Amino acid sequence: MNRFWIVAGQIFVLSLALPALAADGIAGIWRATADVQGGAIPFRLSLEGADAAVRAHFFDGPRAINPSSEGAFKDGHLHLFFPNYAANLDATIENGRLEGAYVTPTRTMVIHALKASQGPTALAAATPAIGGEWIIPLASDKGETAWRLTVKQNGGEAEAAILRIDGDTGTLDGRYEGGTFRLSHYAGERPGLLEITPQADRTLKLVLNDGSGPRALIAVRPTVAARQGLAPTDPTRHTTVQDKTEPFRFAFPDLTGKLVSNTDARFRHKVVVVDVMGSWCPNCHDEAPFLQALYAKHHKDGLEVVGLDFEQRPDQVADPKRLRAFIARYGLTYTTLLAGETKDVNAKLPQAVRLNAWPTTFFLGRDGRVKATHVGFTSPGSGPRDAETRREVERTVETLLAQK
Repeated sequence: MNRFWIVAGQIFVLSLALPALAADGIAGIWRATADVQGGAIPFRLSLEGADAAVRAHFFDGPRAINPSSEGAFKDGHLHLFFPNYAANLDATIENGRLEGAYVTPTRTMVIHALKASQGPTALAAATPAIGGEWIIPLASDKGETAWRLTVKQNGGEAEAAILRIDGDTGTLDGRYEGGTFRLSHYAGERPGLLEITPQADRTLKLVLNDGSGPRALIAVRPTVAARQGLAPTDPTRHTTVQDKTEPFRFAFPDLTGKLVSNTDARFRHKVVVVDVMGSWCPNCHDEAPFLQALYAKHHKDGLEVVGLDFEQRPDQVADPKRLRAFIARYGLTYTTLLAGETKDVNAKLPQAVRLNAWPTTFFLGRDGRVKATHVGFTSPGSGPRDAETRREVERTVETLLAQK
């Protein structure tokens, strides 16, 4: 039997015997964990409202994100719907304890939470300094030889993000206790727990669990990595095209079923940003509001933005509810096309070389040819690197717009 229905059945049976709680009994911050392979990932969940108007949101560091659009709490049973990821949270609540399941089209995550009734425990008096940038040597299945770790530290508290070729982990935040920083992130997506233990040789011992089980890594300072010839992959060089003298071609339907292609009059002599994305992709959620702001600022100058949406499941292609919610969530007014399933991306965009990261953005000049590419996108958790990514993309667009 499907794991979700087992959990949901247990929740329903329990809820029959639970007393209803007053709205102010569930409102507030909940300290939760999400069960993953190899452990549990801590996170925070906020609940507010009453009865048939309960709402919730997750956190990315201090930022409230992924809000629910509808929800209700009755007779001890909580139901919430999160349109950003077409996800439902069903849980029982009794005596300040929440037990339930967060279910997306591709995954079920068992959730446990306690009402936060008191502040955190005192921080350790002496905390080692780990702030700044680090390099994580590894060989990934996407051809990388290193990742980047960025850490912002305030005494015994820290925020961090790991930057990979397809984006970052979101904000991993937490504190130093017992000789180790335990930093975590879960916002309805991107589960991650990073344990950082400073070593006597000035390296960091890392244990990362991103939902597929823990793995041991190390991190060294960039100067050390440079001497070893290690550097994260340049996001502007990872994906290319076979022939830059050829126009970049696409032809897919919009959400009304109308076919839109690169040869349409609306794109003629325009700078076109073609974004290969998916509504399921967390870093695409980071990128979309930025692209919308860029489009609003430069559309009058001749900029067009086209999102090519590839979904993980055929039902999301047949009935793209999650994509519609994605568009509505960020107020997207640029062109978004329903391109198909992720497994078909290379067949449908055969001009691309090494197209294996989400999102991937192609920048077309006024002649319709690819002038630049950028793989992945960052979140605010990446700090200065996030600001750098946004400046770099806007500079690329403005340079192309200046070429009449």
